[in-house]
Amino acid sequence: MRPTDIVAALLIAALLVVGIAAPAAALQVGDKAPEFTLPATTAEKFSLSQFLGKSHVVLFGFIGAFTPT
Repeated sequence: MRPTDIVAALLIAALLVVGIAAPAAALQVGDKAPEFTLPATTAEKFSLSQFLGKSHVVLFGFIGAFTPT
């Protein structure tokens, strides 16, 4: 896995965690992910569109991650 793929996966995971707090439209299998921009730990900003056509982006999440039990 390339470093850009890892960064993209981490950014998308962060988006999913942030997205838990705000309601979003339901996505279906095969839908395109909505555009977003998130800050990295290096003060850079990454957008999903930066990776369009250049590398694969994996969206994943953990149910209940970072939530009180």
